[in-house]
Amino acid sequence: MPWKECSVMEERLRFVARRLDGEAMSDLCREFGISRKTGYKIFNRFKEYGAKAFTDRSRRPVRYANQLPPQIETLIVNLKGDKPYWGARKIRELLVRKLNGDIRVPANSTIHAVLHRHGLVKGLRRPRRRAQGTELSAGLAPNDLWCVDFKGEFKLGNGRYCYPLTVTDYASRFLLLCEALESTREVTAIEAFEHLFRERGLPQAIRSDNGVPFASPNGLFNLSKLSVWWLRLGIDIERIKPGHPHQNGRHERMHLTLKKETIRPPGTNYLQQQARFDSFISEFNNERPHEALVMKCPAEVYSASQRPYSGLPDLVYPLHDRDLLVTACGRLCMYRKKINISTALAGQRLGIKEVDDGIWLVSFMRYDLGFIDLEQRTLQPLDNPFGPRLSPMS
Repeated sequence: MPWKECSVMEERLRFVARRLDGEAMSDLCREFGISRKTGYKIFNRFKEYGAKAFTDRSRRPVRYANQLPPQIETLIVNLKGDKPYWGARKIRELLVRKLNGDIRVPANSTIHAVLHRHGLVKGLRRPRRRAQGTELSAGLAPNDLWCVDFKGEFKLGNGRYCYPLTVTDYASRFLLLCEALESTREVTAIEAFEHLFRERGLPQAIRSDNGVPFASPNGLFNLSKLSVWWLRLGIDIERIKPGHPHQNGRHERMHLTLKKETIRPPGTNYLQQQARFDSFISEFNNERPHEALVMKCPAEVYSASQRPYSGLPDLVYPLHDRDLLVTACGRLCMYRKKINISTALAGQRLGIKEVDDGIWLVSFMRYDLGFIDLEQRTLQPLDNPFGPRLSPMS
């Protein structure tokens, strides 16, 4: 069987699986067209490192639960079927005995995540709806959906770079904000949004791309401090697919007009450039008719949100055992053990509930994040509650 018929990793996993089924090493090596030395190297590396041994060329972080060989995952599910009332800790002990040291046995949290994925453990019953992820809403009425983006940076007359932060209302095309900022830092963006929320109220959802500061490429579920703040305010987050700017097409179209009328040539400094932006906002909203609005101006259609901004509401977790505060370095401290969560959630309270012996479900607001295994001191994330894991736009 030539190696090029499918990926190298798949071939190696098939090789190991058949070896685990008891086939002779010499016969397998002959069939796969490799030397016995290579065969033993592959098998020994698998026993020591698990499936991640076959991804040595990748520098992308991986989650062990998502890399389990199908045979091991099937074995976990079958063992649970034989012992339906046993939890992850006892199932793991069965695995240890059955595999007899042939390969590394997954952690308790990984086993629990597998059982959860197959619907073999009870979830936390909730009266509230589950997260809808990043499905794009229709945005039919004003303030149902706001769209946000940074218009590409450009250099001012004094040599400083300007980063225009823009926000529009999807339904009315009303230009809510065009702010000349010095950077794309989260602190600056949060300050601008706080002023906007005080003036216009809160939307139901905000749509953005996957770049900073709206998302974090290295954060848990790509959450950033800005998107966490939006969630705390009861605002749903929507993210377009990487490489699909048409999903924010109305906003992008406004950017073309903005660029043509305000930054060619650019202002001398931030004050002059902001004055140009302010003039553009006034004309765009109050004077420029829009064909999609039956030649009405955006200001004739838009009205401020009925959801006032009054700061962050308290976080309560009545369905959990207790809540814990995430430290400034993004960790939870439980029983003198530190578990890395995410710096994007620093300062936030998370709800925790023991769902098995030593296995804790961790939740933020109505979103279940994953399971903590106190023995391993790790968080095993669940499927992304905010939709598919998205990478930053290139």
